[in-house]
Parts: sequence; C-alpha cells; structure tokens
Amino acid sequence: MGIKKLLIANRGEIACRVISTARRMGIRTVAVYSDADRDAQHVRMADETAYIGPSAAQESYLNIDSLIAAIRLTGADAVHPGYGFLSENAAFVEAVEGAGAVFVGPPASAIRAMGLKDAAKALMAEAGVPVVPGYHGADQSPEVLAQQAAEIGYPVMIKARAGGGGKGMRHVTRPEDFLQALEGAQREGEASFGDPSVLIEKFITHPRHIEVQVFADSHGNFVHLYERDCSLQRRHQKVIEEAPAPGMTPELRAHLGDIALRAARAVNYVGAGTVEFIVDGSGPLRADGCWFMEMNTRLQVEHPVTEAITGIDLVEWQLNVAAGLPLPLGQADIPLRGHAMEARIYAEDVPKGFLPATGRCSQVAFSRGASFAHGDIRIDSGVAQGDEISAWYDPMIAKLITHGDTREAALSRLTQALEDTRIVGPTTNVTFLYQLASLSAFETGAVHTGLIENHLEALTQESEPDAASWALAALTMLDLLQAQPLRGWRAWGQARYVCHLVHGDQSVEIGVTDAGESGYIVDESSYIVEMRDDARILVSKDGGPGRSYRVHRDKETVTVFSQSKAFVFKRRPQGGQAEAAAGDARIMAPMPGVIKAVSCAVGDHVEAGTPLIVMEAMKMEHTLVAPKDGVISSVTVVPGAQVSDNAVLIEFEETQDD
Repeated sequence: MGIKKLLIANRGEIACRVISTARRMGIRTVAVYSDADRDAQHVRMADETAYIGPSAAQESYLNIDSLIAAIRLTGADAVHPGYGFLSENAAFVEAVEGAGAVFVGPPASAIRAMGLKDAAKALMAEAGVPVVPGYHGADQSPEVLAQQAAEIGYPVMIKARAGGGGKGMRHVTRPEDFLQALEGAQREGEASFGDPSVLIEKFITHPRHIEVQVFADSHGNFVHLYERDCSLQRRHQKVIEEAPAPGMTPELRAHLGDIALRAARAVNYVGAGTVEFIVDGSGPLRADGCWFMEMNTRLQVEHPVTEAITGIDLVEWQLNVAAGLPLPLGQADIPLRGHAMEARIYAEDVPKGFLPATGRCSQVAFSRGASFAHGDIRIDSGVAQGDEISAWYDPMIAKLITHGDTREAALSRLTQALEDTRIVGPTTNVTFLYQLASLSAFETGAVHTGLIENHLEALTQESEPDAASWALAALTMLDLLQAQPLRGWRAWGQARYVCHLVHGDQSVEIGVTDAGESGYIVDESSYIVEMRDDARILVSKDGGPGRSYRVHRDKETVTVFSQSKAFVFKRRPQGGQAEAAAGDARIMAPMPGVIKAVSCAVGDHVEAGTPLIVMEAMKMEHTLVAPKDGVISSVTVVPGAQVSDNAVLIEFEETQDD
C-alpha cells in the first residue's frame, strides 16, 4: 500500500524538492515550519502545514517531540527527513516508526553503524573495504594519539569521531603542532556533536573526493548509480560537484561501485545512501589509490547531478522503496548519459571571508530552466522573490545544475547560467562560482580538494564596476532608460542631468546629457544603449563594441549585472527641503514630474527663496525656489516638459560680494 500523506521534516530547497516529486506521484504533503519560516516557499508549496516551534533549529527542526506531534496532528503516514537536521538521527527514525509512520530512509541500525567514523571504518575494514591508514582506537589520551600520528607519518588529519560537514577536522603537518590542533578538534567535536573523541588518519597530499550513490530495497536488491566528484571544496564544504568524475575509467568505476555496495550490504542498508572515498589524485586514478572515508545515510545535496546523468528521480525511488516496492532497475539497466555539474549558490560575502549574508531578495532570476526536474539547466531553490534570507539557517539560495553530452558542454552551460543569475538583496557567491568554473585547472578536469585554497586570492578579489556600469546606474536612477516621452528636454538643446551615486566607499557625481536616439553623454564619454527583449541592455562606449548588462531598480538603489558580477549603487543622500533640492550652482527635480511654470530667464538676478519653477508630481504641485542669491546662467526646461528625478532644471552663478 503506497504512501498517502508525506510530512517533510525539513525546510528550504530540499523540502521544495521532495514536495515537487510527491505532488507528481499524487502524494499529499505536509510542510513543517518555525517562526522564521511562516511565509517560506516550502510552506506555500505544501498541501498542509504544521507549526513546530521558534526560529532556533534546536527548538523546531531538531525538536523530535515537536515533529512527532506534527505527524500525529496531520495524520501523515510517512516522513521524509531531507538532508541535515535529523536526517541521520537514529532516535528520530525510531520515534517516527513509534508514531506509526514510515521513515523514508535506512533503518536506525544502519544509521548507527555508520554514524561514528571510527566504528564505521572498523566495520568496513572487517567487510574487506579499503580504509585510509589511521588510528580509530578507544584510548583518547593525548600521548597515545600523538604517538599514533607519528607512527602513521605526517601529514595527518584529525577528525571528530561523530563529525560531519567539515566540523572537528584539523590538518597537521608537523609533530609540534599536533597537540594544539588536537585540542581544537576536540573542542569543536564537543560543541557540534557532544562528543570530543577523534580519530587520526594519514593525509593524502593530493586528494580527490569521489563518492558513489547507492540504492537498496527491502527485497535484497542493491545497485549503484555511478560516482560524483566533489573535490571542489573550501574548508571541507562542497562548492561545485559533477558526475561522472573526470579521469574515471570504466574499470575503476566498476571497482568503486562494487566496494560501495559491499559497504551497504555490511549494514543491511535500505534506501538512498552515499559511500564517500578519498582518492589519490597525484596521477591517473587507480584501484589501489581509493579508500573508504564515510557513508552518508541519506539523500545528498548534490544528488541532482546523478539524476541528470541517469534520468532517474531519486526521491521517487526513495518513496517507492519506503512503500515496500522493489527497485525498478537492475545494475545493468541503469543508464549513464553525458555529464552534469552543480553549483551551490549561497548568500555569503566572499571578499569578507565567506561570511553568511542576510536580507530580503527583491529579485531572484535565473536562466530559463527546469525546476526540480530534468533539463539541460535545472534550478532547485527554496527561495523566491521577496523571501528573506535569515540568520537562523543555512544561507543556501539555490542549486544550479547543468547537463550536456560532454563535460565541456555542461561546463559551458554552467558558466553561462551563472552569468545570467541575478539576485538582488543579500550578497551572494555567484561571482566566486563563476570565477571558479572559469579556472583553467577546473576546465581541464585537474580537480583536487586543495584547488580552491591554491587560487583563493584570485577567486576572492573584489571586483570594481567599469565606467559603463556607473553610466548605466546613473541612467537608471535618472529614469532615462524608460520610454522617450518621460525624458527631460529643452526647446533649444539637449537636456542635462546630474546624478550622485555611491558604490562601496566611492561617492561620484555623474553628469548626463540625453543626446537622443538611444545616445547619452556621460561625463566625457558617449554611450549608445540598446534595450533588448530579454531584459538585456547592450551598451557601447565611444563607438566601441557592445557589451551586455542587466539592471534592477529599487527605490534608492540600482544593481547592475555584468558577467556574473553584481554592483550595487545607492543614491547619495541630499539634505534640504524638496523645494530646495539643489547644489550650490543648480536646481534639480526632486522627483519625476511635469513642469507647470517657469518664472525666470537667463541673466535674471534672484535672491534666496525666490520661486523659480512650479512642477506637478503625484497630483500635487511643488514650488522650487532659489537656494541662495545668484544670477541665472541656464534654464533647461519649459512649461509642459516631463522631467526625471534629479534632472538639472536651472543653473546659476552665485552673486559675488563687493
């Protein structure tokens, strides 16, 4: 009997991903949410919702009692844990089953067997799975651990026994640094997992991270769905994944698949799982250079690249296996087609050390692609336009997945799709991903886990906007890219405007002259601006070749997108009343509107406070007065003219004292 109502014990992108497949299968879904997620996309997508507590994860998404109460309240007959949170918590599995629901994942015994790294490696070694040379013993005294590290031979890696996600890990190259690194790993292990115990392993100097997707059902059938390369990492966090692995041979693929299935059988596995290997990447991949690292007893973040090369919906397989059905394909029937890549788009400030960023997304736009479904470009996202990236949870915005017949085709689509990505609000890592995907070492497939660190300075340099970006920001802020009738004009010449913009710590005054026919003079350069149907703006400077940009306007900011880079410009605040929106030598329009009256001419002497122009905006009239004594040197408008915000209306010379 199949699953009828599925509760997703997670949030964000993975919750949306599971809901998408469940809906296609005709399964009703329940979204759980905390205070911070009341209006989140996964809540909007689901058929039913259940509140589980405050914003802090410990009081909501990690609160087993709250989740079990939600199961009982909604009558859900199955629970999908997603990844992270309680997805690898054996106690949660038992609680779900105790509530009469099916857990969409492996049995609690398999999770426990693979949950502690030292015990898992001992079990794997017993099952004939090769493991990295190391110490996994119970004696955790600093003296014994230091002695074991010396016997293994430096460099070594200290790992928290209950660790994951790069927490509690230290790379040590010298014996004199060992004890300090050990203390740090133990503190992090205690803080993150409540367990300070560690294991010591030989550090592979040119490592690659290759993992194998495995699947098993309750009828004794086991298959693998080939490998993924997750070597592009920073601080043990995956950044870009791909499948298949560069340089993989059919023989080694079969070898790794056999080892992975041996590991799964050793714990009587059921469902989707991933067996991770550390691989010697110092030369061609070889069978004696691959060692078991750990098994993740859940669906992986990077599962879409496997779906792309096999055409299989892994969530659908999970739900069917949980319902008691056998696997639909045998090993020989699983296809391997083309190449796929996945880039994780995060709200983070890369130049500031990859600090997580927050904020409301006023624009979220990607390349045209499938959502949670097969396609050459696929976007899996739990964030929509208007959503808030909060400080409570992982700041992932989306996963961008591309597929092609070859690795080159998949990579080309990835860089183009990153270039087309436009997110306004929180700072993102899109430029970093684009730069990384464009590295020659990555293009050639020379990947290893130290690649990002080796190029970190170049990858994290902060970009500066070019002259055309400043010009586009000014034109947009002045509303000059709108329809022609909205532009300012003067009876005897071209309209002139001034825009004060701030980008970072730069504050610039930009002069703009509307030359007509999509032409502008910005400061001393001439620009031709062509608006395309797909929202691209083609800009050519001083007769040179055109370059593609996109812009997004908020009330007081303009974001200019250029080749994956996003530059945010703000209007420089100006003091004074609306009637005195002027600098020392000009009066500018305080807002878009229509000129109703002009009561001065060139050469007139005026005193401060003299009414000079009446304009209408938002069905109200506004009188603009002289800010100080002076002589009118230029009047750029006549009654009836429509003007943009900050358009220069009057220029004057200050009266000199005798």
